[in-house]
Amino acid sequence: MVDGGKVTVWVGTKKGAFALRSNGSRAGAFEIGDPHFLGGEIFHIVQDPQAPERLVMAARTGHLGPTIYHSADAGKTWTEAARPPQFEKAPEGEKGPAVGRTFWIQPGHGSQPGTWWAGVDFSIRDPDQPWFFAGPSNKVSLFRSADGGNTWEEAPGLRQYLDTLDPERMGFAPGGSMLHSIQIDPRDARHMYISMSTAGTFESLDGGGTWKPLNKGVEATFFPEDDPPEYGQDPHCMAIHPANPDVLYQQNHCGIYRLVRPGDTWERIGKNMPAEVGDIGFPVVPHPRHSDTVWVFPMDGGGVWPRTSPAGKPSVYRTMDGGKSWERQDAGFPAGNAYWTVLRRSMTADWH
Repeated sequence: MVDGGKVTVWVGTKKGAFALRSNGSRAGAFEIGDPHFLGGEIFHIVQDPQAPERLVMAARTGHLGPTIYHSADAGKTWTEAARPPQFEKAPEGEKGPAVGRTFWIQPGHGSQPGTWWAGVDFSIRDPDQPWFFAGPSNKVSLFRSADGGNTWEEAPGLRQYLDTLDPERMGFAPGGSMLHSIQIDPRDARHMYISMSTAGTFESLDGGGTWKPLNKGVEATFFPEDDPPEYGQDPHCMAIHPANPDVLYQQNHCGIYRLVRPGDTWERIGKNMPAEVGDIGFPVVPHPRHSDTVWVFPMDGGGVWPRTSPAGKPSVYRTMDGGKSWERQDAGFPAGNAYWTVLRRSMTADWH
């Protein structure tokens, strides 16, 4: 979130949300404010690019279940959504889908002010059973809001499409376990991309009505066969590059990839990372103005995959040539015994 020369970084945790605010030069320490929704799980907080004072937050607070909050004053006050993402109640005596969490929220296209998208995961349970007794959520769906995040309706095309896929090809969680990385082509509101853990990356050309896989070239070493399947990959984070929407980057369970449209085959640019570091991790962060520049934060991907900095020596890696070469950036980080875990949204760029 930007305000003149200042930056506010919103941090969602399992203990609430926190705002870290810089001074005008963005030098020195950030000031950490008091917690919002103390004790609640905060999955995602996003600023509306068209109305900078407006924020939308995906949360799960106490025993009340998953919900959405929005703010019109940069987080000074919050209002719960009148209708957060939820499914219609199942008929009496029947089990139905129940949202477990809203994992990702995304502002809509610039031509559609007030539009937001949300990726949720859900399970099938007795409609009278509390959400926290529902068991693990292993299916996903897409929701849309047209009023700034206050009311949400399912965009059913994705769930209907996923129901046609072979569950045995969906990695280790049939139906996909997390819907994340919702991306809108800035040139076309109907052109969308999404990624789903254990399912892959998918593309829609009609605003989410229909979908098709976009996973060629992406490895899936957890399947027994040598040739990767059409879907079932495990993307961790995917982004359209803001400087060139024909370029997409992906950090995957099986490497770092780049795709240049209109092509449909991803290139594993992570092969150019140092072998002792590897190219496994969660976040991928594009530079706001240079389409060949992205950052990643690699983690140990070998053996039992502890998801920590390789050898306990954390570092960011940057490419400035589309993945042909990578530069280690660790100034200020501990030199050892620092087994950090940095997940998909725990890394971002200063858009100034």
